[in-house]
Amino acid sequence: MAEPNALLLNYSNPMAMLTWASIKYGGVRTLGLCHGEIHGEMQIADVLGLKDRKELDVICAGLNHQTWYLSVKHNGQEMIDRLLEGFEKHPEYSRTEKVRIDVLKRFGYYSTESNGHLSEYVAWYRKRPGEIEKWIDLSSWINGETGGYLRETRENRNWFETEFPRLMAEPPKNYGGHERSSEHGSYIIEALETGRTYRGHFNVMNRGAISNLPDECVVEVPCYVDGNGVSVPKVGELPLGCAAVCSQSAWVQRLAVEAAVTGDAELLKQAALMDPLTGAVCNPPEVWQMVDEMLIAQEAWLPQYREAIAQAKARFAAGGLIPTNEGYRGAVRQRVKTAEEVSAERREREERHKRE
Repeated sequence: MAEPNALLLNYSNPMAMLTWASIKYGGVRTLGLCHGEIHGEMQIADVLGLKDRKELDVICAGLNHQTWYLSVKHNGQEMIDRLLEGFEKHPEYSRTEKVRIDVLKRFGYYSTESNGHLSEYVAWYRKRPGEIEKWIDLSSWINGETGGYLRETRENRNWFETEFPRLMAEPPKNYGGHERSSEHGSYIIEALETGRTYRGHFNVMNRGAISNLPDECVVEVPCYVDGNGVSVPKVGELPLGCAAVCSQSAWVQRLAVEAAVTGDAELLKQAALMDPLTGAVCNPPEVWQMVDEMLIAQEAWLPQYREAIAQAKARFAAGGLIPTNEGYRGAVRQRVKTAEEVSAERREREERHKRE
């Protein structure tokens, strides 16, 4: 991948950290791609009563999962001031996007990230178990249920294991242009190969694109792709409140990247301590013990922490650990559905889609 003409399109999380490490330590030209900004555009179009997000001219900037819609224009008219009322009155989003609406209310800009994800990146919404449920909705894992992504992943894995023979027996799908998704990847490749310009929001090394965030951090900003490559315009300053939110995460990411590359467990623990939500819930001794436990549990995949893991094992063997609430399942955790239940739901959706 270090071949000069190679380009890595990274869709994996943690987006900013992986893109950062790939560019700085891998020497690989990398674009980080996330669909959160696209989905947010769809919501905004819906709130404004538009049929298609492509009717909007949008400028987003920030960090992945903390990117802000700084400008939303329709036919040249700025729509930012209409968003709060629109989201508060929307029959679905007023129920499913309470965290995002509250952030919009307090900072003046809508966030690209889903309700659940956004609640994980700040200190304010998941700090007290008794209050968490009022900020989330349980109709979908993405709205913030405890361990929702893990539950969804397990359900799909179990479903796939039982359904794989049936899927293989079906005729192969014909992927024509009419089924093209909104994901950036194919449009970037098309633009590079044909010269046809494509505009999207990508994760790149900052290098001055956002002037009040560190030059060395990975930002999510508008970019243009054509036959000459990828161009990153200068966005300028983020609004101060938005910049403050992003700045804390930028340092968490930098600490974590350096820790992962060097195997420095102290930097890793500092990254966890600086994480806004972790710091809102845990004190420093708890964070240090939690990271030790996580290192031990994931030893097989973390050879760079070999020495730190040996020391962590010794500390655990010595006893005197901080007690944990082992029976606690989280404030709003739901049951993992069986493969049969997931299959029944999928078939019902397929039938409903055919009818519609």
